This record gives sequence, structure tokens and C-alpha cells, in this order.
Amino acid sequence: MTHLTPEERVLGRENANRALGMSRRDWLAAAAAAPAMGAFYFGYNKMGDKPPVKAALIGTGDEGCQAMIRFHNRDYMNFVGFHDIRPSQIERCRKEFANHKQYGEADANAIKQYANDDEMYNDPDVEVVVIALPLWLHAPVAIKAMKAGKHVFCEKLMAHSIAECKEMCRVARETNRLLAVGHQRHYSALYDNANFLLNSGALGEVRHIRALWHRNNAQPRVKKDEAGNTVFDAATGLPEWQRDEKGNIVYQDSWRRIYPEADLKIDYAAYGYKSLDELINWRLYNRTGAGLMAELGSHQLDACSIFLGKKHPLAVTGVGGTFFYKDGREADDHVFTMFEFPGEDPKDRIVVTYSSINTNSFDGYGEQVMGSKGTMIVAGEKEILLFKEAGNATLSKSTSVTVETQGKKPVLETSPSLAGPSAATAIGGLATADPSRGYREELEHFAYCVRYGDASNFHADEEHQPRCKGEVALADAVIALTSNIAMRENRRIEFDPKWFDYANDATPDGSTIIAKRS
Repeated sequence: MTHLTPEERVLGRENANRALGMSRRDWLAAAAAAPAMGAFYFGYNKMGDKPPVKAALIGTGDEGCQAMIRFHNRDYMNFVGFHDIRPSQIERCRKEFANHKQYGEADANAIKQYANDDEMYNDPDVEVVVIALPLWLHAPVAIKAMKAGKHVFCEKLMAHSIAECKEMCRVARETNRLLAVGHQRHYSALYDNANFLLNSGALGEVRHIRALWHRNNAQPRVKKDEAGNTVFDAATGLPEWQRDEKGNIVYQDSWRRIYPEADLKIDYAAYGYKSLDELINWRLYNRTGAGLMAELGSHQLDACSIFLGKKHPLAVTGVGGTFFYKDGREADDHVFTMFEFPGEDPKDRIVVTYSSINTNSFDGYGEQVMGSKGTMIVAGEKEILLFKEAGNATLSKSTSVTVETQGKKPVLETSPSLAGPSAATAIGGLATADPSRGYREELEHFAYCVRYGDASNFHADEEHQPRCKGEVALADAVIALTSNIAMRENRRIEFDPKWFDYANDATPDGSTIIAKRS
């Protein structure tokens, strides 16, 4: 998706601008420039004279610090406490709060640090628990928090098994607590506008969506000395590579972390882990994580499902494995999946392919929606590109789009694009300012629903429901986790509608066990 020339990319932006129209284009630009516009865009208001929701964060790793703390708005959600078992993450958490413009060092130091999760559950000041833990702990912590009277916002994937997801939904209703899951594309103005283009009919008949997340982690890590300087080989003059205890080259990999010195003495077994590596590199283990489909694929399959009218897929096939890393990890480093979604006619199929690889980054990540009238690319959560099908069903990268309307739907017509793009559009167009990825908005709206929802029956108050509540996130988990089964067992799996029903016990793997957290 990155192999477009600069001129083609600008043309794609201009085409999308025209198709979206003035109001939507300007709203998206405004939302990119002023994040506070997200509230109005997604239909919720400021907290008014009501106080922000008091929250506690459990899990202060990448998602906890770089998403939940960094992007939350204290006017909606005020963190009063946090809990983590890793000293390195505790220090990181304090720094992240201190750097937040709405806190500062004094307020950061005043935030409670709970000695254990029970202290957090029993804190009467806490209304919401925000969970950013390793995947295997999502369900037990969420369930315990809701039973303690707390609303729960949980990072994706919802849980480690579909049975756990269903139990989370049931407990939320039994305890009258709100439950939301962080699939933030539900709060992305960019994806909302992409969905508008698709549903307007501008692309024509859509029969294929290609989604991908391609990275290149196949580069060796350079060896550093104690001062952080690169170590060079005396004979060749080239940089030396890091090697593990067996002498194997260590590759760049965001999922395999070097152990921080502060964490070396953790009694990992006391917290249910089998090794220090399983604690720090939990994404690499099947018992504690669920691989690429859970961490990356779930976001993009969620987007594809939204594009297709929130339909559930009919079947999935796939291939996956540890095709590159030979370090004993259990998680696949390459996955290739194909989903069959229903069309308008019972015999119709819309095919969605998804791949995530670790050895090539040429295409980057995003979604490419292919229709009979045009192709829409949502690239890197930053921009929408639109190209008109021209001539004999070939993609026209050199043809601009003129938008006419029939009723209220845009209709694409082509005109030759001989002149260069206008400077104003190229600079101020749809994609030049990175739009919000939705972290801020999903937390704001959840806090708003907690504060303004009907406390006598939160789940009956349809006007104050998170956009990605438990029942919605359950579907994302079904898709991701069933894909893992299809790849592991090398077979085509047809989705059973019962799997998507939280009130039904049926699951694709017969899972019933919920992990216990010490």
C-alpha cells in the first residue's frame, strides 16, 4: 500500500476529499487538528457540571502507558490509582503521568500505587478499572472488578478464550456494570468516513477486501557497549550483532524484550507465570497470549466487519507458523488468512484476506477495499485514498474523480488529471494532519456513559452505550481466535452463529476455563 508515487497519493487524497464532500472533509480535518472535536463528532458531550469518572489502571506496559495514560482526557477520566507487579513499569507509569499536561509531577506522585489488585477493587474512590494486562488476565481481572462494583474498560483482545468473553458479558449484566473493549477504530473519524464512502455506493459492488500489517523485524540488533555506543568488529570495521547465550543472532523484535534489571528479582511464580520470560515476553506464549491475530489482526478484521455492515464471517481458512524466528517462541510470526463474508444474495460471497508478516514492510499496514467502480485504501490509520476504476476494469492512478450526486449518494465520474495537485489541497487535505487513532475518544465516551447512563439499568439505556461494548468485542474475539484454530489445525472452519451469542455456551474450541490470577 506504500508503493504509490507522491503524485498518485495526493491524487488519491483529493479524490477522497471530493467524494466525502465539504462537511465530512472539514470535520475530519478539524478532528485531526483539535482532538476535543471528537466528542461532538461521535455524539457525546462534555461532562458539564459533573465530575470526571475516577479510575484505576492495572497494567502499565505499552498499552497502559502509551495509550491509556498518554491519550486520556482528565476532564472525563481522572486516574486515582494504578497497580503493576514490575518495578520497571511502575517507574515508567509515574513518568508518563508526570509528562501528561493535565497532571504534572505533583499530581503524578499523589496517584495511589496499590500493593495488589484487591486493594484496587476495595478502593471506594474507584469507579472504573482500566485493564491493560497480558491477555490471559483480562477475563479474571475484569470479572472480579465488576463483581466488586467497578465498571471496566479492557484493552483488546477482549479475553484469551471465547468462553471467557461470554462470561465477561454475562457478569456485566448481572452486576449492572458497563463493559467496553479497546477496539479504537470504532472511535476513529477516519474509519467512520471510510465507512461512509463504502456504504454510499461510491465504490460499487465490493467483492474483495485486502487487509494487512507487514513489518520487517528480520534485521539483526546491533551490539552496544555500556555507554550505548555501537561496537564494531576490529577486522571488518562492520557493526557487531547481538547474540544470545547459544550464539544465535538476536533480531529486532518488538515482542521479545530485553529483561530490565529492575525486574530480574520478581517472584514470577507468585503471579501465575512459569518463567520470567513468560512474564516479560507474554505475547510469545500461547498460554498467556494469542498471537498476531489477537494483537494486530483483530483491529483490522474489526474494521472490515464494520465496512461490511457489521456482518459476521461465514468461514475462515488460514496458514500460520514460526517461519522466521527459531528462538523457541510459540506465537506465529507469519499469518495468512481468508474469510468468507455473506453478500446480498445467499450465494454471494465477499472475500477478505488478512496477512501479518515479520520479514517485509514494503506494504506497511492498512485496508484496501476493491469495488466495481473504485478502490479505497485506508493507509496506516492516517489517510483515505480513492481511485476510480477506468476503462477495462483497470485501476486508474492517474485519473481524478469528479463527484456528482444521485439523490444523496456520491457517484464517481472520471476526468483527466493533467495538472498538478493544488497546493492548498496537498497541504490542507484529508490526510496531511494525522487524525486521532481513537484512544482519547473511546475513553472519553466510556466515562461519559458511566456518568450519564441510567444507573438503575445501564444496559437498558440505549443512548449511553459504548460503541465497542462487550457484545461487539465478543465478535472480534470469535473471529481472531477461530482463525488461530483454523491455522493450527489446517482446516476450513465455518462460523456457528451461536459462537457470537454471549448467552449461548457454544464455542469453537469447547473452552470453559477462566484463568486464575494469584
